[in-house]
Amino acid sequence: MEMKRVIKPTGQFNIEIEEVPMPEPGPGEVRVKAVCSLISRGSEIGARYTREHAVSPEIMGYSLAGVVDALGEGVDCYAVGDRVVALAPHAEYVVRPAVLAAPQDQPQVVAMLPGVEFDAAPYWPLVSGAVTWVDIEEIGPNHTVVILGQGLVGSLMLQVAKHNGKGRIIAVDALESRCALAEELGADAVVNAAEEDPIDAVRRLTAGVGADIVVYAVGGPAGVKAFDQGLDMLAVGGLLHLIGLYEDAPLPLMSGKIQRRKILGGYYGQGIGSGTARRAMELLQTGVIQTERMTTHRFPFFEAAKAFDLLYNNLDEALGVLLDWEG
Repeated sequence: MEMKRVIKPTGQFNIEIEEVPMPEPGPGEVRVKAVCSLISRGSEIGARYTREHAVSPEIMGYSLAGVVDALGEGVDCYAVGDRVVALAPHAEYVVRPAVLAAPQDQPQVVAMLPGVEFDAAPYWPLVSGAVTWVDIEEIGPNHTVVILGQGLVGSLMLQVAKHNGKGRIIAVDALESRCALAEELGADAVVNAAEEDPIDAVRRLTAGVGADIVVYAVGGPAGVKAFDQGLDMLAVGGLLHLIGLYEDAPLPLMSGKIQRRKILGGYYGQGIGSGTARRAMELLQTGVIQTERMTTHRFPFFEAAKAFDLLYNNLDEALGVLLDWEG
């Protein structure tokens, strides 16, 4: 039997659908039949779609929701028919380890809790990341936190931080649609960087002191300027948390700006364990993470090229874009 999957052959902006043999699960593995998958604008657009070189199909996509349809030898933690989300590429069928090789490993397959819809489940890996990143920041009750960028990552970090109930959260973006969503999702203040200088705005909102924590969740070509702005709006003793990637240029780290301030990169040595994975799924189950507001478009899988084009060329329209594998 054969199946279809999304591939990125040689050539910039080149997305195709390929037919390949269906994979069979080995010992300790499960096979998942896809229902839908989520496109990441950060990694898949910034580090895949815009590149000239071919990309391995195994890293085209990172989050897929579906149903277990086959079990490898020795798997007793899942049954055929179980609804799951998997760290996996865009494909009709994927095979993934069913259990962790070590307790500290990141789960590759997680059961969907009752009430979590297939359209929401693919957000689980990014929600897990947001939970981890917000935990690392140790936001205090009196902290002011600026989140630069309200794409998928920035929006999820906003929702997790607001749910935790500590600190004042200021969302910054240059797109009106994303600023409007941040306001709807409960940001304490929203700054449209296309209409006012975000540094001046943060200084005004903090009586000139600056933010205790600045989250850099922009990345890409726009990230170079945003990073420099983040340093300028950071209070003495504050933390700049680097999440964004794929700038293709050095970030402007002036030594005078970082004096008496801290920079933290990504996960800071922490992985996403089973506890974090469970918390993330519970946030989806309870509706704390409002994926229905974040999902702007759905495409049948055979229109994947159109979906990628939309994410690249129409940022003002697109945020969460899903591929439907049942159409």
